[in-house]
Amino acid sequence: MPRTQALMLQIATGDPRPISKQIVDAVRMKIATAELEPGDQLPSVRGLAQQLTVNPNTVAKAYAELTAEGWVESRQGLGLYVAPPRQRLSDAERSRRLDEAIQRFLHDVIALDFAPDEVQARLHHEFLALAPRKSA
Repeated sequence: MPRTQALMLQIATGDPRPISKQIVDAVRMKIATAELEPGDQLPSVRGLAQQLTVNPNTVAKAYAELTAEGWVESRQGLGLYVAPPRQRLSDAERSRRLDEAIQRFLHDVIALDFAPDEVQARLHHEFLALAPRKSA
């Protein structure tokens, strides 16, 4: 029987991303790092909205995006569940999005005046920190 997973999400008021996007990004990260596993049930729209003290429409919008992208699936009358893993985007789209993300990252980081080796080392460290959760 699937377990209902409490979502420990943090919404940052100073973040330029809309709250719904922050929710989408946080759930994606939890699924990608295996904090949320296939079959885990997500909190109801109302439950998560109360937990985060946000409008239920904001959570509903985030859940709709996650469903449309295949991260979660709706089970009629039962709620939302983490979907089984699958490649959600074509190889070309994945590559395009990676290129975009790298460009955004570079534009944000270049002004900080770090040596490329230090930036690469920190990125490597962050990836390693995610690896134990993903492989556990």
